[in-house]
This record gives sequence, structure tokens and C-alpha cells, in this order.
Amino acid sequence: MQQEIQTAIRDVFDREHLAVLATVNDGQPYCSLVAFASSSDLKEIYFATRRDTQKFRNIQRQPQVSLLVDTRNNRGIDFQDAVAVTVLGKVREPTSLERLERLNTFLEKVPYLREFTDSEDCALMVVNVKTYLVVSQFEDVREWHIM
Repeated sequence: MQQEIQTAIRDVFDREHLAVLATVNDGQPYCSLVAFASSSDLKEIYFATRRDTQKFRNIQRQPQVSLLVDTRNNRGIDFQDAVAVTVLGKVREPTSLERLERLNTFLEKVPYLREFTDSEDCALMVVNVKTYLVVSQFEDVREWHIM
């Protein structure tokens, strides 16, 4: 079962480049669209943001986040065909030693963001994943808790 869930997650992550990042702003949900990549073992998710953004300030105050990645096309058939992956985890900035490897993984997926990530104001963020929720066929929900 765990292998099946991992395969489903990888299929979605290989297909999609954008995720909705949910942070908390003064007790209220705050959503942002981010480009993302994941580690090969799916234990980490990477995204980049400028340090002067609301999402970065939110993360500094409350590092628990959620991401949503899905395959919908905004058609009726999505109720049967779309897959949604929710990621629950805690965000941190990588150490300088960790940053290069994670940045390379991120840029392999989204090479067109190199100029953005080269900016001094850009922070590469790492989500240490705690749980994945995979929803398919509208109501089939599977969970994977990472130890």
C-alpha cells in the first residue's frame, strides 16, 4: 500500500509544477501559488520565495504549512479523474551546505526560475513532510505518515 501511495504522489509531482501553499497570517489561512520540487524519497518539498513576501513572514512566525498539488483541468470529468495530494509539514531554510543540493533538485524541475533563485532576496525553503493525503476518484482518500 505504501508503494502504491508513493507511486501516485510521484505521478502527480512529475506532471505538475505548481502547488498551493497554505500558511497562517494572524490566525487566518493565507494561500500562495508556488513552483515546487521534491526529494527523490518524497520526505522534502522545495520552493523558493522572496524574503519580503507575506508568505515568508508567515512562515517565520508559524512554520507549519500545507501544500496542495492536483491534476484537475476544470472539467466535469475531474470528479473521477483528478488526483489531489495534500502535504502537511514544517518549513525551514536549509543550511548553506544543504542549499546547493536542494536548489539543484528544484532547478532540475523548474529551470526557468534560475534568475529568480539567484537573487539575493530569494530564500529556498524546505518542507519536512510529516503526512501525505492522496485523494482520487473524488472520495478515495489514502494517507502516508512519514516517520
